[in-house]
Amino acid sequence: MFHFGLATSDETAVELAARLRAHRLLQNLQQSELAARAGISRKTLTTFEHSGKVSLDVFLRIVAALGLSESLSPLFEPRQKSIRDMELAAQQRQRASRKRK
Repeated sequence: MFHFGLATSDETAVELAARLRAHRLLQNLQQSELAARAGISRKTLTTFEHSGKVSLDVFLRIVAALGLSESLSPLFEPRQKSIRDMELAAQQRQRASRKRK
């Protein structure tokens, strides 16, 4: 099992690319088909699948073309541990507190 918390950013990028490649193969899509759906070149998709290197825009296009956009919903959601945390989260901060020196 891959541990995102222990991985470098390069390792994380390669893992995400491998997971999206696995979804492409599960959907029986050729690289050219997925690239066309995502509005990118096949070469860009090939590079991404091997290296994980791609812009955020292209990454999101690939995710959407695979029908996986809803999988992004739980990412980075603040987690509340208590009722007090939930109340504070409902207030939605506008800026961070000033750091004291």
